Amino acid sequence: MALRCDLIIRDATIIDGSGRAGFRGDVGVQGDRITAVGDLAAAHGAREVMAGGRVLAPGFIDAHTHDDQIVLQGATCMCCKLSQGVTSVVVGNCGISLSPVRMTTRPPAPLDQIGAPEWWRFGSFGEYADHLRREPPAVNALALIGHMSLRVGAMGGDTQRAATDAEAERMRAWLAESLAEGAAGFSTGLFYPPSRHAPTEEVIAVAEALRAHRGLYVTHMRDEANHVLDSIRETLDIGEAVGAPVVISHHKCAQPENHGRSRETLPMIEAAAARYPVAFDVYPYTASSTSLAARDPRPDVPVQVTNSLPHPAMAGRMLADIARDWGVSLVEARDRLLPASGVFHNMAEDDVRRIMAHPLSMIGSDGGPLASKPHPRLWGTFPRVLGHYVRELGLMDLQTAIHKMTGRTAMVFGIEGRGTIREGAFADLVLLDAATVQDRSTWEDSIQPADGIIETWVNGQSAYVHGQGVTGARAGTLLRRAA
Repeated sequence: MALRCDLIIRDATIIDGSGRAGFRGDVGVQGDRITAVGDLAAAHGAREVMAGGRVLAPGFIDAHTHDDQIVLQGATCMCCKLSQGVTSVVVGNCGISLSPVRMTTRPPAPLDQIGAPEWWRFGSFGEYADHLRREPPAVNALALIGHMSLRVGAMGGDTQRAATDAEAERMRAWLAESLAEGAAGFSTGLFYPPSRHAPTEEVIAVAEALRAHRGLYVTHMRDEANHVLDSIRETLDIGEAVGAPVVISHHKCAQPENHGRSRETLPMIEAAAARYPVAFDVYPYTASSTSLAARDPRPDVPVQVTNSLPHPAMAGRMLADIARDWGVSLVEARDRLLPASGVFHNMAEDDVRRIMAHPLSMIGSDGGPLASKPHPRLWGTFPRVLGHYVRELGLMDLQTAIHKMTGRTAMVFGIEGRGTIREGAFADLVLLDAATVQDRSTWEDSIQPADGIIETWVNGQSAYVHGQGVTGARAGTLLRRAA
């Protein structure tokens, strides 16, 4: 009897996520799983898609997001990811997570950048997970627990000091409970004021919960600028102390005086990775984005405002122009805009390319979905890698880039059954045109879907079609890390 499938994608160039070269063939899907790969000429599909040689890849896994709130809000909010071919996201990064601490007032920056005040309502990770089970997301989500969230909760907001032993133990217990309820690991944002006063010993004491659950340690390091090497050492020491695999978030060498230092950082990370699991993610831009309160502005680092609570009309404008119009210094203009977020043009293109091309890298967007004028990376990261860095610059070949978005990311985060095209894997898929794929998101107009992403499927269901937008399907699920 001929094989019957819900979906057959025919005559595709299959790039399977392993890093191997593509091959021509068909893919059959039944329910949420891939049931056959190869020559399916004798098979029948309830729906058949003629790929015409275009690339079929595993759905992309965004290694670094702040989608904690928008994954709870339905398919339309996830167009920024589905239109890039992203089918799974890692939330709870940079020490910020919507659980397991309720907050009754607006949280301090940068916690306020990932969730509106009414969304800080989850008193445990189990409550957050239950919400995702009751109202499934449009993409799959793997969740981390944020140190900043734990700190604010355990210390009553008094975070400009080291935690006491009792407070650190409360954080450790919350983390252990969250890991038992399905969280994948622990993230820190030691660069930010709510965690800046946490000594290494405090982080290790809290992260000790990772050991029993084989959880990940993921970090926005204490310093990505002048003291970047010291911060890498601290990061590696924390991971080794608790026996946890380490992921360095959005690796960069920030500020002009540190441009080129990836020649120092990458060998250091590589040497550690030869001893135990270490990885890092990177986004394909020379500008970062975070709370305006995170850095003091300086004339040699242009800053574009992405959001301002007291002055929303300033979103999209350069801080220097606002300061000139107001007749004040850059610092005073920044302070008037707070709470606010911005884009900081503080990296070198050579460093971005060197970090992205390194074998240990993964691709993560680090986008700010709540900003009114977000960094282009929210909508453009994955197609920008494929269009600009692969096709136009030849920084790496297509199968290597896709591996950094799929199979490698699934391996680092322990996501079983995803990130690859093979029989039995979950049917997270993206059909794309390698000749035309390109980001359209710009600094002036960042909310733009990409070109060349033809269709995206999540767990076998069509979730996005180019030119039509999201389908409304909520086929995603909460993912668990496989230790």
